[in-house]
Amino acid sequence: MANNKNNIKVERAPFEYNGKSYFDYFICGNIRGTDVKIKVGPPDAKDKGGYTVLDIVYGNEDKADFITEPYEFTNGEGKKVTGEKFLVRTVDKETGEVFECAVKPVRKSDKTLLSMLMKQ
Repeated sequence: MANNKNNIKVERAPFEYNGKSYFDYFICGNIRGTDVKIKVGPPDAKDKGGYTVLDIVYGNEDKADFITEPYEFTNGEGKKVTGEKFLVRTVDKETGEVFECAVKPVRKSDKTLLSMLMKQ
């Protein structure tokens, strides 16, 4: 069952690098009185196509819902593995079609901050 944790939104903002336009994807929040900006990106940093998928999910929007989905599987050694995967999701206003893409925190500090934010 998917969950929109605390109604968290993932925002995007344009930036330029070497004369080309790109987007940063981030979650803004406040943890114990400190404003934080948590960067997220495609699950595989080497797969630049992940950013194309994110562009399609966002369409003309600058915000998307942050969704968590629990997972569970048994690995090759017979151990049960559980956790949560993170998604961004939008719904087309005209057709009702759902677009979503997996994301993950970019840096270790982003992972820690996201964990703190989700516990509030």
